[in-house]
Amino acid sequence: MKGEKALWLPGTDHAGFETQVVFEKKLEKEGRSRFKMQREEFYKEIYEFVQGNKHITEEGLRRLGASCDWSRNIFTLDPRIIKIVYETFRQMHADGLIYRGDRIGNWCTKHQTALSDLETKYEEREDPLYYIKYGPIELATVRLETKFGDTAIAVNPKDKRYKKYLGKEIEIETLLGKTHINVIADEAVDMKFGTGAVKVTPAHDPVDFEIWQRHKDEIAGPKQVIDKYGRLNELTGPYAGMKVLEARKKIAEDMAARGLLDPKKTDHKYKHNVQLCYKCGNLIEPLVIPQWFVAMTKPLPDGRPSLRDMAVAAIEDGSVAYVPERFKKISLHWLNNIRDWSVSRQIWWGIPIPVKYCEECGETIVDIEDKIKVCPKCKSKNLVKDPDTFDTWFSSGQWPYATLQAWGKKDFDTYFPTQVMETAWDILFFWVARMIMFSHYRTGRQPFSTVFLHGLVRDKDRQKISKSKGNVIDPLGVIDLYGCDALRFALVFSTAAGNDIPLAEEKIRGMKHFGNKLWNIARFVISNVATLTPFPLPKGEGGQGPGEGQTAADHEILTKLNTLIKSVTDHLKNYRLHEAAQEIYQFTWHEFADVYLEASKKQLQDEKLSENTKKLLLHVLVNIIKLLHPFMPFITEEIWSKLHAQKLLDDDPLLMVSKWPI
Repeated sequence: MKGEKALWLPGTDHAGFETQVVFEKKLEKEGRSRFKMQREEFYKEIYEFVQGNKHITEEGLRRLGASCDWSRNIFTLDPRIIKIVYETFRQMHADGLIYRGDRIGNWCTKHQTALSDLETKYEEREDPLYYIKYGPIELATVRLETKFGDTAIAVNPKDKRYKKYLGKEIEIETLLGKTHINVIADEAVDMKFGTGAVKVTPAHDPVDFEIWQRHKDEIAGPKQVIDKYGRLNELTGPYAGMKVLEARKKIAEDMAARGLLDPKKTDHKYKHNVQLCYKCGNLIEPLVIPQWFVAMTKPLPDGRPSLRDMAVAAIEDGSVAYVPERFKKISLHWLNNIRDWSVSRQIWWGIPIPVKYCEECGETIVDIEDKIKVCPKCKSKNLVKDPDTFDTWFSSGQWPYATLQAWGKKDFDTYFPTQVMETAWDILFFWVARMIMFSHYRTGRQPFSTVFLHGLVRDKDRQKISKSKGNVIDPLGVIDLYGCDALRFALVFSTAAGNDIPLAEEKIRGMKHFGNKLWNIARFVISNVATLTPFPLPKGEGGQGPGEGQTAADHEILTKLNTLIKSVTDHLKNYRLHEAAQEIYQFTWHEFADVYLEASKKQLQDEKLSENTKKLLLHVLVNIIKLLHPFMPFITEEIWSKLHAQKLLDDDPLLMVSKWPI
């Protein structure tokens, strides 16, 4: 409407882990499991499932009035997108930013895949805190079951209680017999926790893994005693095969019987945060399983800074602005504390990692076109494909430039960088930060200039909407009942950027009443101005004072209209959508309908005032529906068409591309 090129490019994400979880629930209901299926069979079924449901999302967007260019609709599993994703992986691997490493990661024992830190949640729980004896040192721990993987005892270097043991090897008695263990000093140890001494289990605790990284010369490396199914393995003797919680209880009983644990000191109500899978809620098991990682803080070989630092610079210098601005600080805090990103997932739904391994010489081969059949190093034909897929955000993080490049150089040159990325605040790190990093890496530019963050829709009591709570509001059902415009206006009307949205049916119903009011206003105006020539401007427009045949009421409504136009335009420019909506509502209902329309009824009966009043009624209505069109596109477009049918307008037949009021 402002005469500028505008592209809203629609598309859908394959949502790897999320979609596979949903599909596996479907299989469970059918008495099936992916672990009893061939990978190709599973992929074919889930692909058909996705294609059969993808249209629901797209139809929902259409019904919501999203003015997308559907001719450019694209999917992250489109071969053109996969090609770009693979090229990014190849380039990152060549630049040394992609590596396969044995780092500790978050493992979901139910879904049998690694998860990023962002795909886990924390919950406060009460568990027993056990005090166990390691020779002359007593220490506290919740996770007794990991003791078989202990490689050291750590204390804070400032803790005088243990100074005489530092750097020494002490003898300890365990449930599997006597052994020796080193005592080391590390500042990560909290002197106020328990006794100030902690056991170090690098294979099963991220903090302990980092301690081992700092003390490799003093202690042994990770010793894994829990398998990927959450059961103790053969290194735990008689506890092998037990699940974690079962083993913990049994180990506590056996240690108490042997005098290795003081049951009187056990704190049975110790509160602490436990890490859970964000989908199934099962306990996360920290495990050292080989994964592909992206180095977040490593400088590029061409002299550019790290991925993290490029994103930080773009945010700090304002190349990427945040609405609301408070999310800028939140983003920078996260980026400054970022760890390397695990991008491999042990799932079948998604983009396969394009790597092969030579079984003869161990060479790792990046093969993005799947054409390499012989090892380039030893010439062996014994090549095995990597079984993992990419984390879905590895492809989605490349969305802005990948989608435009997929449609050709002209689209990319015209629309990149894009202007506005609108999304929910809860995927600020999952998606937004990674898009900034990838874009600077692949294109040297920011992907967008503004990040507009909306809140999450909640119920009227501000509770999270979920099926289990029975408070779900089906948007398509609401549209059937109250119309799309009422839903759109209700969502925007009372919600500032970044704030969660309390949505009640009463609010949507209220906006339907507003739509009805607008419709009745339009009927009144059209019925009274039918004899006018197309779209004339009234005398005295712009608040210049009453002209010939113009009353004080005319002047006042024109002045307020012009103020409204400037204010709404400024609000939209600065993403204050709710303020724009509220001002249009106030003017339309209370200034125009309640006041001026009532005054106009008398003026229309006055021969000297009638003509100018008609012109002014039409002028105000036209500007109201233009200002309202971004919020309530359907009813405003319908009113516009009726004005055209009455030959009252010489503007474009479509309100959507008519000129914005100035």
